[in-house]
Amino acid sequence: MTPANADDSWRLTHLGRLLGHAMRRFDERVLALMADNVEVPLALSNLAARAQVSAAHVHITRHVALEGSRLTDLAQRAGMSKQAMGDLVDQCEAWGLVRREQDPADARGRIVRFTPTGLAWLQAFRDAVAQAEAEFRQEVGAEVATVVAIGLEAYAGAWGAGAATR
Repeated sequence: MTPANADDSWRLTHLGRLLGHAMRRFDERVLALMADNVEVPLALSNLAARAQVSAAHVHITRHVALEGSRLTDLAQRAGMSKQAMGDLVDQCEAWGLVRREQDPADARGRIVRFTPTGLAWLQAFRDAVAQAEAEFRQEVGAEVATVVAIGLEAYAGAWGAGAATR
């Protein structure tokens, strides 16, 4: 039974939901810009245009270090299970974005590294993020965009610091 004065509009407008919608919108815009980028290899551009590349695949782009990364580190940085990250790496490897190499520091370990195609994808990602951020600034205004960025940076930094003590 619902109380007569119950207001459940908060479920549609709370900060977490708004952040989630904003993140999805931003990632979709970045992928759309990458799909239209002539520097992106055609096969990858077609995948992005047909929504075969998702925001989850962007985790690879965001988290693989230029010198390469271990799968466990990638999964941790992306907040994913090692198995889920392994599946993403498998797909990205099939698309030619990354390759797995033997870890020189540990013969049993593997390092995920960008291929030359992956580095072109990374540059396209960088360009698309810059354009999407510029569009955000234009839509909400420079002052609001700055406040949002500072607020999110402080909030994410506080969570990251808190995570270290949990």
